[in-house]
Amino acid sequence: MIDGRRNLDAYLAAYEVMGPDRLDVFDDVCDPDVRFVDPFNDLHGLERFKDVYRHMYATLENPRFTILDRAAGDVAGYIRWRFDFGLRGRAMTIDGMSEVVFGPDGRVVAHIDHWDAGSQVYARVPVLGALIRWVRGRLAV
Repeated sequence: MIDGRRNLDAYLAAYEVMGPDRLDVFDDVCDPDVRFVDPFNDLHGLERFKDVYRHMYATLENPRFTILDRAAGDVAGYIRWRFDFGLRGRAMTIDGMSEVVFGPDGRVVAHIDHWDAGSQVYARVPVLGALIRWVRGRLAV
């Protein structure tokens, strides 16, 4: 039987100690064919999963996840988080949630992020942001 709470705790412990040179912390808690989905990616495989974080550390300034809340079910865990980072000297924050699915052996087989890229990223791009705000205004009640 899968112990969702124990598996979620182990997975989140990896996030607490991960760093640009410490992505091997996911080797024991993720399935080799783990699926990762966010607004920019939909990929399979542990190395590609770690590539997301390699890219994060290479392109962002002081990236940091803060776990705000968590819940564990029988086969999945749910995490509410805040992601703080710098981009070209500008501080940014993204708030989101992740669904983490466990396989029969307790390792993560899927990590699916849910967050609004439109309002939290695209709307901050100068020309694109103005267009998004205009469209939102037209669609709002």
